[in-house]
Amino acid sequence: MKRILSIDGGGIRGIVPATILVALEKKIQTLTGNGAARLSDFFDFFAGTSTGGILTSILLCPDENDPTKSKYSAEDALNLYKNFGNQIFHSNIWQKITTLGGLADELYNATPLENILEEYFANIRLANLKKPCIITAYDVERRSAFIFSQEDATHRQGYDFYLKDVCRATSAAPTYFELATIKSLTGVTYNLIDGGVFANNPALCAYTENKEIINPDTQKGYSTKDLFFVSLGTDVKRSEGYNAKKMKNWGALTWAKPLIDIMMAGVNDTTDFHLRSLFKAAQVPYQYHRLEANAVNNIRQINESQMDDASEENIEKLIEFGTEMAQSLDYRLNFIAECVIEPAKIIEKTSIATF
Repeated sequence: MKRILSIDGGGIRGIVPATILVALEKKIQTLTGNGAARLSDFFDFFAGTSTGGILTSILLCPDENDPTKSKYSAEDALNLYKNFGNQIFHSNIWQKITTLGGLADELYNATPLENILEEYFANIRLANLKKPCIITAYDVERRSAFIFSQEDATHRQGYDFYLKDVCRATSAAPTYFELATIKSLTGVTYNLIDGGVFANNPALCAYTENKEIINPDTQKGYSTKDLFFVSLGTDVKRSEGYNAKKMKNWGALTWAKPLIDIMMAGVNDTTDFHLRSLFKAAQVPYQYHRLEANAVNNIRQINESQMDDASEENIEKLIEFGTEMAQSLDYRLNFIAECVIEPAKIIEKTSIATF
């Protein structure tokens, strides 16, 4: 049984899945009686896009003194946003004016983000990560999706990159940060932007990747029944429509920012639909868990939370939202924790699951 964790993109709203991951890690620590237990010890494969790619990298970053252990906890991942979010998304009034709010030029200088990534990862390479993972980006010159793969990086140096460059590339959101020009360890140059343009929810990419991996027990590719999937979203409210009357008169400049939001939401929902259908068809619906605002009832939602709103007030709101969401999902998080701790009993547990 393969245990897979996938995390969406969403800028500063990465605080929401980070907060839920803190709750999940604490449950695993309680159930195992091991206060040093980490998520990377209990999931076999990770996937992330943009902010989810950064979270994935933090969770899988090895300790320099003992590469078999994680350097960072889920709490450390959350602290990146709490401590540095306002530095990453900092723009003065003059910059907002001269860039037309990100329409004429990127809205944010990438240097603060690059400095923070340097501080967290230094010279750690993609191949060094503790577990197999994929992190998405898009190659603008070659006009193709670009998947950073830890597995590929361990076997071929041409597919290996410094982790700080991987994170810089996957988070290079158009209009927010300039594209990332990075080099592989063999010196090949790539010009990449945020993987959210094609896979803001990278769960389907992770599913496909694992279907192609050979199961050592069967000598065949992993079937859907062999997978236990946890997919985390960054939404903070249930989907709401746009004002159609206003949209009729929108031009290219007005469409730019809403189009990114619409595109990301569409990709997220489509990916979720396909995976739900696949796990239902395999008669194992409770082996797939999508944790996002739409899945939680009776939760106070945040009406407005832009992916670059790193004000102290919004960060506090997002942490509170994530905490309330984790509380509302407490029973399901307990179930997930039990399943990832004892993967051999997942089928037994899922057969009697009720939510």
